[in-house]
Amino acid sequence: MIRTFTIAPGDLTRVEIDGQKKRLLTREAFDRFNPSLLGLGALTSEAVSTDSIAAMFDLEGFTTFCKQIEPHLSVPVFLSAFLEWLMNQIKMEMKHEEYPEGIALWGPLPFFVKFMGDGLLVLWDVSRCDDNARRNIIVTAREISLRYAHEFFPHIEAIVSEPPAVLRCGLARGTVFSVGNRSDFVGSCINMAARLQKLPGVTFAFNRRGINIDDTEAADFFRNEIVVKRTAVRGIGEKELVCIPKFEFAGMSVEDRAHYHDV
Repeated sequence: MIRTFTIAPGDLTRVEIDGQKKRLLTREAFDRFNPSLLGLGALTSEAVSTDSIAAMFDLEGFTTFCKQIEPHLSVPVFLSAFLEWLMNQIKMEMKHEEYPEGIALWGPLPFFVKFMGDGLLVLWDVSRCDDNARRNIIVTAREISLRYAHEFFPHIEAIVSEPPAVLRCGLARGTVFSVGNRSDFVGSCINMAARLQKLPGVTFAFNRRGINIDDTEAADFFRNEIVVKRTAVRGIGEKELVCIPKFEFAGMSVEDRAHYHDV
């Protein structure tokens, strides 16, 4: 993703060549178009691996929202409010208790957040987390996706026309690898999270791999509100175990339900 390549007036020069007047880009400006624009730092740096939970928050209908008349008057207003709301929700959900000296957390705050054009990639380092902390990240993501529909959407709908009504979310645990100076990350769990948020008939899903939902300390959310199904995940596998909300599965159309199989 190119961040910004700007041509200033001083980057252009007017010359006459073979009797024809031409406007040329200076060599210095031409050479500025290079990988440094990506802001990734030293691309030759050795990759560092991190045990992570990746969450992909996707704004359903964002592309359509951007096609409305005069989008430059609505899209910045929406994104500013949405990003501030989402980051604040993550903080508030992870906060356990406040003390004069600081904040006790249910689990770690994300170490990486990236706007993807129609949503956000969020990464948590879970290499030092216990099962409860990892489960708390899953519950946090679920609460945020629900609150978007019930809290944020009614608020923003009074400010901009026809904003995205649904915040989809997919999560997966796995290893991510740094790019450059930890300015970006790649990993199969990121791809998995992106695929899960697009599963038919659901707005929330997480991969069963690496998330312990069976022990006695697991919250009622995992016992009472989640069902494990086997399904094909595009580009990943044909028999992946995924966890989806029971009420969404119960309300699926026959066509959507056909994608899921009992474990």
